[in-house]
Amino acid sequence: MKNLIIVSFISVASLSMVACNNTNKSAATGTKDTTASTNAAPASAASTTAKGRVDPRTTASVMEMVGKYLQLKNALTKDNSSDAATAGKALSTDFTKLDQSVLTSTQKKSFTDIADDAKEMAEHIGMSGGKLPHQREHFDMLSKDMYDLVKLFGAAQPLFVDHCPMYNDKKGAIWLSETKEIKNPYMGSGMSTCGTVQEELK
Repeated sequence: MKNLIIVSFISVASLSMVACNNTNKSAATGTKDTTASTNAAPASAASTTAKGRVDPRTTASVMEMVGKYLQLKNALTKDNSSDAATAGKALSTDFTKLDQSVLTSTQKKSFTDIADDAKEMAEHIGMSGGKLPHQREHFDMLSKDMYDLVKLFGAAQPLFVDHCPMYNDKKGAIWLSETKEIKNPYMGSGMSTCGTVQEELK
């Protein structure tokens, strides 16, 4: 009986230790963390997604938004609330700059649904400097909107959908990253490598 209790304890302890271990075999180690440039050149020709043809002007606008989002994400990974607020404010403005006149009716409806919520989340992050937990709550919802945005229009760059299993009382949360290397914006410096790559977007 004593041996059974010891074995059970060791099993529980082992499971706890690996709960947030980055076990994704596809994640490259030693990848340099870079902040995405918001000055990337726009696509020269229209691209096509599941939602139809995407105008080059739309692609350029989406690239700007993704760049600001990645700046925000990188600030949160470093527990830098001030930089996260700055990026949040810039991102909220970018949502109003996209020229909807070049969108199809289906794209316009989908974009409006995404942008209304995403702009609000970005604004909250921008107004919450010094309040990392609050910024991360809104980042969780913003990340879902950004995922939908990239699925709608494409990102013109490889992006990775990462998942943290521990955030929000172990309900989990996703984020988008420009690198395979896990740097967790929800846990920051405390548990920076917590998470796995779930999907690659192109």
